[in-house]
Amino acid sequence: MKTFVIRPALPLLICAFILLGCGSTNNLTMSVTEPAPVYVPNHIKRIGVLNRSETTSNKTLDKIDKVFSAEGQNLDKEGAENLILGIKDEFEKNQTFEDVILVKSDMVENPGLGIFPNPMSWNMVNQICEENNVDALVVLSFYDTDASIKYNIQTINKVNALGLKIPIIEHIAEVNTNILAGFRIYDNANKTILDEIINSDRAQSIGRGINPVKAAEAILGRKEAILQISKGIGHRYALRTYPFKIRVSREYYVKGTNNFEIGKRRAQTGDWDGAAQLWEVETKNAKSKIAGRACYNMAIINEINGNLNTAADWASKAYTDYRDKNALRYLKILENRMAKNRLLALQTN
Repeated sequence: MKTFVIRPALPLLICAFILLGCGSTNNLTMSVTEPAPVYVPNHIKRIGVLNRSETTSNKTLDKIDKVFSAEGQNLDKEGAENLILGIKDEFEKNQTFEDVILVKSDMVENPGLGIFPNPMSWNMVNQICEENNVDALVVLSFYDTDASIKYNIQTINKVNALGLKIPIIEHIAEVNTNILAGFRIYDNANKTILDEIINSDRAQSIGRGINPVKAAEAILGRKEAILQISKGIGHRYALRTYPFKIRVSREYYVKGTNNFEIGKRRAQTGDWDGAAQLWEVETKNAKSKIAGRACYNMAIINEINGNLNTAADWASKAYTDYRDKNALRYLKILENRMAKNRLLALQTN
């Protein structure tokens, strides 16, 4: 048997253990659908994807940046093209639009510098949309890679032809590449910019060799990694226009009466409706604390079943009639979820 020595200086810690051991609630998780971060109105049937990232000025600065960042020839150009393809692929896979068109225009200019250029004029947006028969434009406003190189050396043991371990110097070259991409979505009909955001990612390449040159040669494959990551950025950006599922956590009461204990076991086996039958009985309990907990749990079961308005009514009753403070916090969660569901209904109809 283990002996535990309790020191008088730890009363708060002891209380914490007691509370944890006698918890009155259990956790559950459920899947909920969140509205898309970017709402694309239903009138947008055909969408154009435009690469505005190619620099049209500051060529000298761009050349300096390529040398300083050890960028491969045309890396930014090819990375941006892969990103655009990622957007197009994701849109076509989800079949949200009737058509997805890669758009080009000689009218569009970009000053470079890896920052958002000014928004395109609506006259320009309208002209590009009319020329390509699209309702809106997803624009890669800028794309930039910025690389830093670190060299290190270390001593390692290597077995020679005689089977003897000899110390040699190993050179290690590490290239970290930051990728920045800025996006805008132009709704031509409503003359509204639906989204404006910068996304980023990072590629790391490590090379090793017996001298700095060999170490550097080992990281020449970083270009393919950057192109692949760029395409992934495009896929993820397109997903901003779709609803998505997340897991959320909720607490429900499991102690107070024998019905709560039985309800806990029913819930643990997946019989939530059976647990709710017992909770509903306890909503009429003479003890206000028990009735409040039961009303709170009735809110939980109604959220599980998708009845958010009824869930909010039960949570409100638990707080207003029985002063259950957890119910007030939960009511705010439900109200927020109902607001998101109203937005979700607009996006999916």
